[in-house]
Amino acid sequence: MPLLQPPIDPVPNRVGQLTTWLLRAAVALVFLSVGLSKFRDPMWVRLFGQIGLGQWFRYVTGIIQIASAVLVLIPRTSLVGMALAACTMLGASVVWLTILHAPWNAPIPGALLGILVAIGIGEYNRSRV
Repeated sequence: MPLLQPPIDPVPNRVGQLTTWLLRAAVALVFLSVGLSKFRDPMWVRLFGQIGLGQWFRYVTGIIQIASAVLVLIPRTSLVGMALAACTMLGASVVWLTILHAPWNAPIPGALLGILVAIGIGEYNRSRV
């Protein structure tokens, strides 16, 4: 005997889709902006010089952040994009704490990491429904 299911209300689905797209757009905008700034802001040149891995690492980080911004906007790859962006934020937090010895700067990428994880978990749960 089949179970009776209530009809699906399309309004919450639309609200959920709009919320998902707004969050994706916000994440993409932040990481596109930060990724592009790695190529033109002298502050990043100094900061990556202090890290000691060379300027190639600044370019790779910028490319990863730009790529993650693009991937976040594509529904099938949005979780991959968020994971890539989260990895850069985890790395930034670790670098602020260990290499640069500036723990007061670690909460900024740490907060972005937390936001990415929360959005990613929410999106993953919505995709499984």
